[in-house]
Amino acid sequence: MLHLDKQFFQILHEQIEAGLDRDLLAQLVDFRAADIAEVIENLRVEDAHYLYRLLENELKADVLIALDEENRHELLSGMTAGEIAEEVLENLDSDDAADIMSELPESKAEEVIQMLEDNKQASDIRDLLNYEEGTAGAMMAKELVKVQAEWTVNRAIREIRRQAEELEQVYTIYVVDPEGRLTGRLSLKHLLLNAESTRTKINEIQETADIITIQVHESSEKATKLMERYDLVALPVVNHEHELIGRITIDDAVDAMIEDAERDYQLASGISEDVESRDSVWTLTRARLPWLLIGLVGGIGGAYVIGAFDIQKNAEMALFIPLIAAMGGNVGVQSAAIVVQGLASSNMGTQNMLSRLSKELGVGIINGLICGLLILASSLLLGFGTSLSITVSLSLICVIIFAALFGTFVPLMLNRYKIDPALATGPFITTVNDIIGLMIYFAVGTLIVGMI
Repeated sequence: MLHLDKQFFQILHEQIEAGLDRDLLAQLVDFRAADIAEVIENLRVEDAHYLYRLLENELKADVLIALDEENRHELLSGMTAGEIAEEVLENLDSDDAADIMSELPESKAEEVIQMLEDNKQASDIRDLLNYEEGTAGAMMAKELVKVQAEWTVNRAIREIRRQAEELEQVYTIYVVDPEGRLTGRLSLKHLLLNAESTRTKINEIQETADIITIQVHESSEKATKLMERYDLVALPVVNHEHELIGRITIDDAVDAMIEDAERDYQLASGISEDVESRDSVWTLTRARLPWLLIGLVGGIGGAYVIGAFDIQKNAEMALFIPLIAAMGGNVGVQSAAIVVQGLASSNMGTQNMLSRLSKELGVGIINGLICGLLILASSLLLGFGTSLSITVSLSLICVIIFAALFGTFVPLMLNRYKIDPALATGPFITTVNDIIGLMIYFAVGTLIVGMI
């Protein structure tokens, strides 16, 4: 783990100011691309541009991919179309290159692509940019190793060597027919050990069983779930005619999983946009304010509920309002979090909603009874009186049961209507449960204590 302190950055700044390029690069000689990206993200803008321009082209490309979007945009805006094409894109796989292009203005992106010397790379990038964001097509890379089923092992090995020059890792060799349709796969171990001679045909040694693929227009979320479920390091992408057009590798799948997890966490925390701590005050405010306003409305609703009952006749009930509200919110968020987790891992579907609600009802009853009995005993020992103790206890049981069912029902319904269920684990559940919990509390109080 890097230790980047204030003194380190001060030394870098002084070396940049003095133009000591060799000393500057010597400071970073043992740094990986991700480490240099972290350094650049913590430098002032002018120093970041200076340092980045000193890097070798291949390292520049890797560093650019490792940067966060804001810093990447800052560096790209200071580069010409020719520099982006020559120093960055030519050293990237097609999927990473397409991601970079998607962040540029359309006119500049087209200018960059036209300056690429490799026509095939330019064509691949254009093709990837045509796929809708969030699909397997937008996530895949065009670079892969494929051989034809009718080739001999000798010819296949020659082609594998040629194609592998463009790849950092050869996970799988794909077997296609003359029309480019995927027919099988082949590992390097299988190729070396199972071929009787160099004249053996590929179709005699290829594996055809249990080949997992994904359609190009299917969601990237489905792709990551397939790779997670079946422990895949690479997932072939095909079109509607089953032609092999790309592959999704494990590093891209992990990146997508992290992005999804971060987005869900922010949604659950009441943040409506993808933001980071270094974003501007206005951006952070815009992302957080909507849910705060919803919470504000909920607070007003709670105040209205309290005001609708004449609490002055039994002021002691006010002492337990925070308890009722907190327990309802916590139970609701717990239930919602379990459902969202199950939906995210494909372990739960909307077709078993009734069974899920039945199970949560059982959990709610057990938790409610335990907590209700504990609060009954505690309030009696503290001398709050029998009527109030029974009111709080029964209210707590009802609130916990309702919150458990509501926290389960809402994300399942959101998922059914193609809305991100992570929304249900945030302020929405807490706010609604606060209001309903208070209504239950005062309704029970009306019946038992006789407030009205």
